[in-house]
Amino acid sequence: MSSHSSKKVIYAALIGNFLIAITKSAAAAYTNSSAMMSEAIHSIVDCGNQGLLLYGIKKAGKPADKAHPFGYGMELYFWTFVVAILIFAVGAGVSLYEGITKIITPHPVTDMHINYIVLGVAVIFEGGAWLIAYKEFKASQSEPSLIKSVLKSKDPTIFTVLFEDTAALLGLLAALIGLFLGELLDIPEMDGVASIVIGLILASTAILLAYETKGLLIGEAASDAVIRTVEEIISTRPEITAINEILTMHMGPQDVLLNLSLDFKDSISAAEVEKAVTEMEKKIKSRLPEIKRIFIEAQSSQIF
Repeated sequence: MSSHSSKKVIYAALIGNFLIAITKSAAAAYTNSSAMMSEAIHSIVDCGNQGLLLYGIKKAGKPADKAHPFGYGMELYFWTFVVAILIFAVGAGVSLYEGITKIITPHPVTDMHINYIVLGVAVIFEGGAWLIAYKEFKASQSEPSLIKSVLKSKDPTIFTVLFEDTAALLGLLAALIGLFLGELLDIPEMDGVASIVIGLILASTAILLAYETKGLLIGEAASDAVIRTVEEIISTRPEITAINEILTMHMGPQDVLLNLSLDFKDSISAAEVEKAVTEMEKKIKSRLPEIKRIFIEAQSSQIF
């Protein structure tokens, strides 16, 4: 997934959430709805999150230097992890607090029709942003299953926005149901219950996002398809008698570090080894442009 595609998804979500946050905040202040206030906080947090993702993309694009010889690609993973923490601490925490407070000291929600209109408009905006994120993710989907594709994805920006927008749509549904039942059954506490449900949705989203980002942050290997292609290229070399190890790690969504331990024929000269290494590096980078750095070690297979 290109940086351009990632930014497109984030900007779409940011614009939608900004407009929704203003509308929800005004409606929450006017109608005194706890669920609407939770939704407003959710949208405000999402705006901040998208800003952090854009900052992460910018930082990750910095070229390598002496202090960071492998580049800054993991900046994106770090800021995505910060987003997960913010969703949990701010979004979920405030929503749960609002809900519990409303249940303990219930008060009626006024002008219900305003809440319904605002939530309906929010569904349209959020649905549009979700559709853009889903289409971009589908374009890069590597597995038949959406869940497996998320777990194997190395670009956290797309699935983060997808997670956020999915949580937003579920939260809007919870708010609509809570407000409707509260009005129908004359139970003002249902507004607080809806706020608690929104908090639990956000907490679950944050935990899932943190779990997936943690794997990227501590270093994940390249996909099986990349490994197979590397093996295929090496196996065509007559100078190689055995592949000892193939070690890979994602330094960023499109930045893979490759370490190879190979057993060369004892009969070939050092010059022939150098030539083979150079040709292999050129072919690997040509077939797999995401591999930015390759380190090849000549080592006997007998020690493995």
